[in-house]
This record gives sequence, C-alpha cells and structure tokens, in this order.
Amino acid sequence: MSELPDNQELIDQYCDIHKNVWPEIIEGQRAVGILDMQIYRDDRKLFMIVDTVDTFDWERDMARLALMPRQAEWEAYVSQFQGCSAEARSDEKWHLIERIF
Repeated sequence: MSELPDNQELIDQYCDIHKNVWPEIIEGQRAVGILDMQIYRDDRKLFMIVDTVDTFDWERDMARLALMPRQAEWEAYVSQFQGCSAEARSDEKWHLIERIF
C-alpha cells in the first residue's frame, strides 16, 4: 500500500506513466521472481498486487530489484508523483499489508 499526494495533476500523471512502464522495469521484475504486478487506485491510496514465484522474499528480492537496470532511474522518476524522496526504493514506498481473507 502507498499513498499519493493530494494533487490531481500529479495523480493523473502517475496513472499515465504506468500505461507505458519502461521495458527494463518489467524485465527486472521478472528477473527477481515477480510474475505479475498490478496497481489499483482508490482516490489517493494505491494498492499493489504482486504475483511471485513461491521462493520470493519481499525484503531480499525487492533489494535485488533495486539493483536492476534503470530501476533506480524509474524510482527517482515516479517519486515526483508519489511525494517521496528520489532516493527512495520501491520497498520503502510500498508497505506490506496483512491478508485476512
């Protein structure tokens, strides 16, 4: 889960850039065991659903993802829409939530 700033222009831009995610970002996700990633928005709240291989470990593999080609550049780019530091990694922006059902 993550939250966008209260700025409709930035929210619209954030949604638009996710229509054309850079190929290197998708390739990096696959390389660390992410099979599919979906982001849903409810006003300013973002929810990410990540389908992974069985051996995927959130902390370990998100740290590996941070080292993949163009990942740091992508994180810096999208940070302007997320209201966080350009140095923030994906695992610092997104927080695991507990599945209860």
